[in-house]
Amino acid sequence: MKAAAIPAPAVRRLSLYLRELESLWRSDQRTVSSKQLGDALKLTATQIRKDLAYFGQFGQPGIGYDVGALTTKIRRILGTDRTWSVLLVGAGNLGMALSAYRGFARKGFRLVAVFDQDPAKIGKPLPTIPSLSIQPVQEIATVVREKDIRLAIIAVPAEAAQEVSDLLVAAGVRGILNFAPISLHVDPTVAVSAVDLAVHLEQLSFQVVANA
Repeated sequence: MKAAAIPAPAVRRLSLYLRELESLWRSDQRTVSSKQLGDALKLTATQIRKDLAYFGQFGQPGIGYDVGALTTKIRRILGTDRTWSVLLVGAGNLGMALSAYRGFARKGFRLVAVFDQDPAKIGKPLPTIPSLSIQPVQEIATVVREKDIRLAIIAVPAEAAQEVSDLLVAAGVRGILNFAPISLHVDPTVAVSAVDLAVHLEQLSFQVVANA
């Protein structure tokens, strides 16, 4: 089934299933039922079976899912059964925090280049990864081509994000994780996932007020 035919919420839930399966594996649990997964994630067993059915047949009646096998299959579906080279644009406070996050590497995402437009930062080693030096944004296209990079993270101010996005897409990047508080306009062939921290806090504040 083509990706466009699979509901986006189902794809997002795959990551939740994967995280729970990895936790079960670490605790030496080797089989799990859809009900057990649902209880852990506050979802119904029917929803889990429906989501997985988009991608094939998994599990056995009366036995459930083999934790190791399902983990492997979901990693393959999500594309995290390989190592991806990722670049970061923005060496400010947020960029530094993202570059220090070790969870990316554990999931197969390796930061291989960092860019900024501040002359005072260019050429200096990245404090969190001293083996990388901060490069000027003008070199994005060359580095993307040399290192075969398809994924990028944008951590720049809103007013610079669209220009950076245009540079990335023109260079050949096909997936962008955007932390800038602005909606990016890109070609439909380019995948964009936005993380607006203020929006998430707004949603939390709404829930607190609504439940008061």
